[in-house]
Order: sequence, then C-alpha cells, then structure tokens
Amino acid sequence: MSNILFNEELIRRYDKAGPRYTSYPTAVQFTPEFDNAAYMAEAKASNEKGGPLSLYFHIPFCDTVCFYCGCNKVVTKNRSRAAPYLERLHREIAMQARLFDVDNRPVEQLHWGGGTPTFISHDEMRALMDATREHFRLLDDDSGEYSIEIDPRESHGETIQVLRELGFNRMSLGVQDFDPQVQKAVNRIQSEAETRYAIETARAVGFKSVSIDLIYGLPFQSVATFDRTLDKVLALDPDRLSVFNYAHLPELFKTQRQINAADLPSPDEKLAILSHCIDRLTDAGYVYIGMDHFAKPTDELAIAQANGTLYRNFQGYSTHAECDLVAMGVTAISSVNRCYAQNVKTLDEYAERIDAGELAIFRGVRLDDDDVLRREVITQLICHFTLDMPAIGRQFGIDFRDYFATELAELETMQADGLLELHADRIDVKPAGKLLIRNICMVFDKYLRQQKSQRFSKVI
Repeated sequence: MSNILFNEELIRRYDKAGPRYTSYPTAVQFTPEFDNAAYMAEAKASNEKGGPLSLYFHIPFCDTVCFYCGCNKVVTKNRSRAAPYLERLHREIAMQARLFDVDNRPVEQLHWGGGTPTFISHDEMRALMDATREHFRLLDDDSGEYSIEIDPRESHGETIQVLRELGFNRMSLGVQDFDPQVQKAVNRIQSEAETRYAIETARAVGFKSVSIDLIYGLPFQSVATFDRTLDKVLALDPDRLSVFNYAHLPELFKTQRQINAADLPSPDEKLAILSHCIDRLTDAGYVYIGMDHFAKPTDELAIAQANGTLYRNFQGYSTHAECDLVAMGVTAISSVNRCYAQNVKTLDEYAERIDAGELAIFRGVRLDDDDVLRREVITQLICHFTLDMPAIGRQFGIDFRDYFATELAELETMQADGLLELHADRIDVKPAGKLLIRNICMVFDKYLRQQKSQRFSKVI
C-alpha cells in the first residue's frame, strides 16, 4: 500500500511555482548586509551552544556540460584549473576551523558536491581530505555520514576505492535517464555498464548507501521510455532514489538554451511519467520520503522519518538536524546558529577574498524569532507530513492557533480539497497532499505572502 496518492486533478490545480525549502527563509531573503563579521558572531554563538558539525565542500568543475543543469559550475577539459581553487579551499578550511571549537565538535556529516567532485585527481582528493582532517575533528570509526556526488563517467579505475579509503561511506550518482535519445538531447552520454560498475564497486569496497538521481520532463521522454530506465535502475537496487522535475528555464540558465523546447514531453505526458514512476517505485518497496525522494524502509532516511528525527537542508533530506553546517567553496551556503551565509559565486571573486585572508561570504541572513518558528513548522511538515500544534506552542511560547490564525484559515481550503486534515491539536498531510507538500508549506512562508513576484520552479 503506497503512502502517497497521485491525484491528477489536484496536481493540476496546485501546480504553481514555489520554494523547495532547503532553507527558511529562502535565499531570496539573503542580503549583502550580512557579511563576514556577522557570520563570525554567529559562529561564536554556536560554540556556546555546542554540538557536532556538518561540512560541505563545493567542487564546481565539470568535464562536459549537461544541458539541463542549473548548478553553479565551471565547464573545462583543463584539469589543472582545479589546483589553484583547491589550494584556496585549503586556506578557507583553516580560516573556518579557527571560528569553531573543533576539539569538542566532531564532524558527524561531510559532503562533497558539485559540479563533479570526481573531476579532481586522486592526489587532490587525498590532499583535500588531509587538510580537512588537519583542521577539523573527523570521525575515523566510519560512524559519520560522509557522502560524495559522483559521475560514473569519472569513476573508472581506483577512484571509488580511493574515496572509500578517504572515509566516504555514501555516494549519490547522477543517471537522469538511460535512454540513448534522451541522453544525446541533454549531452550526457552515460552507459548502463559505467553506472553498474560504479555501484558494484562501491558495494564491494564497503559503501553503506548508494543513491541514484533521475530527472523526469527531459526531451523525448515518455512513460514507455522512462519505464525502461526504471527497469534498469531497479535492477541496480539503489538504497535511495531522487526523481527530480526538470524545470525548463532557459532565460535563467544559458545551457538550457541548447534544449529544444519542442522536444520536451507535454504536461500530460510529464504527469503520466511521474505517476508511473511513483507506482513503480512504491511497488518495488520504496518509501516516499517527500520532495522527489524515495528510500528503502531500512534506509536511515526512512527510519529517521518514522521516528521523527528527519531534517532538511541544502543537500536535501538529512538525519543530522543537530549539526551546524559549515559550507566551503564558491556559492556554498552555511547554516550556523541562527544564520545562513553564502559564499561568492565566481572563481575570481573567491580567489580575491581568500588571497586577502578573508572569508568569502557575500550575503546571508540572520533569523529572527519568527523565522526560527516558521522554519520549525515548515521542517516538521516537509519531513514528517504532520505537525503537533501544542508541541510547537510549548517550544516557542505561543498559542499556535492564535499566532497562525490566518494560515489555519487558508489551510481549510486544502482540507476541503483532501490535501490535509486539521485536527484540534495537529495538522496531518494526507496521501494526496504529500506530492503537494511545498504548497502546504508555502502557506506558512511570511516572505512569500509579502512578495508575490519571486521566481521559483513549479512544484510538479
């Protein structure tokens, strides 16, 4: 029995643009008034609170460009371009570490993202992890969640063995689609054999979890072609799956201009692909975690959701809500104490800041009490599909129904549509509302209410 219900009529009615809530407030609220000094004050306050750390490193380089990609990246065949960036990244590691009580704050979570982290050489990988270990307290007993995004086309030979030796125990692989026509249209030619090799090697050397990323809505996709991709993906037996909606925004992302809009599936076909995908994955035993993510019932994400400890941050769903997130490299966003802080976006700006002996932060936001409250409400809904209103009231010293009277009145329409149930003491998201959880969370977004012209991707 699936824990999610695909209701096409509701999806069509509610399919509007909105945030993905990897943070609240979202990046739209970040301002340049929040600078290095503001971040350093938040880091100091976080040490008084204590607790473990999470580290994120952005490796922006890619050998080839995938036309659908909206990430911050540097496309180059010149592998030597990574060396000066990495040298500065080592210096940023040292600067960030000085702000934290690293001896008493172990790194429980670590992630390399991109770009393509496996773009860099094995020696550069070793040097980056050595620099991290020199300045932060990494766990050496394999108990941390140390993950990396890999491109199977960049993981031949000993790469995966090297990553395991460095301490990585989880990996996510981009696949998107195995259909040759789709791959050609988005400029990502990747064989099933390459993907299988990466996964089988990862399991052989002791990786604990493997996740596969797919995208629906790409050129030439249909239910039939995507079903063949799902056959191949399910045969690989990943622990987690992410099935992302392709948002075609060529006015924002130049590389998407290489995609012919006429080749994209129709809205009807796109919805049919999603519906079929949900059926296939739930029939195969995967649990719908939320926001495009599926996991086996034995996976830590599913367990955390079941016991109420699931969290959401810039890497998606997480099991380490108690960690302050220190993010390094271009565009990286930290979440420390009561702030979000983002680094500069270009290699030149990053080099200029680091060479001057400064942190690379160029904007951010400090959360006020209302932000922290609303973040908790949104997190509970998006992670657990339920909200204990009296518990939130006790936690924040408010009368929930009084504080959120406007929001609760708006939710009555969603209740009438079958998305959720409003009880005296809680909000429960129903199976038909789980695909539309972003819409439910948007009701509690104060900034979205104040400013109607923001640009976000469609929820479906």
